[in-house]
Amino acid sequence: MRTVFLSLTLICVSSSFANAEDGWVSLFNGKSLEGWTQKNGTASYAVEDGAIVGRTSNGRANSFLCSLKKYGNFELEFEVKVHDALNSGVQIRSKTKEVPAEKRKGIEVGRVYGPQVEIEAGVAEAGYIYGEATGRGWLTPKEELKPHDTMKSGEWNQFRVIAKGPRIQTFINGQPITDLTDEAIFETHPKGFIGLQVHSIKEGTGPYDVRWRNIRIKELD
Repeated sequence: MRTVFLSLTLICVSSSFANAEDGWVSLFNGKSLEGWTQKNGTASYAVEDGAIVGRTSNGRANSFLCSLKKYGNFELEFEVKVHDALNSGVQIRSKTKEVPAEKRKGIEVGRVYGPQVEIEAGVAEAGYIYGEATGRGWLTPKEELKPHDTMKSGEWNQFRVIAKGPRIQTFINGQPITDLTDEAIFETHPKGFIGLQVHSIKEGTGPYDVRWRNIRIKELD
């Protein structure tokens, strides 16, 4: 933490949000989970070798490591590597909603819901948009859900997400994946947190992990 005095006002500048360049701001400082908080689930999140590592547990609820700050229109970039047996995702413009106590099953901070960019290696639906806990299933139209192998197994993959108004575009390793315009989801989710998902797994399987690094964002007008 670095403290600066300006016009008798105390301004705290966090190292995890330093190094802004041309509007880009880092969401992860490579050393700690500063700026993030976990919502839902029992998966673990830790920093290892300059990456955020999410590991599965036997809990039934999906887990999410969520940014403290909320974002509306933005361009997001990150690198990710996921175990072949695990699918994951990154929530954008997401929120939490209350869940009755008898239905929580590992949900303690409200159920995370909103648009999710799918992460899954091999021939799969990586990069398409899913409506996590929205009741809508895939937001990407079914006729566009064509499995592909753009995301490589066992390797770091670069994702780019552009969200501006009701339009969401995704790219993996420089290749365009989806271009979605969805007025309905924008109406309910114009702004929200970024969330790194560790999906729940079946009892007796795993543990599996998913890793993120070089996470940065640029807010758009």
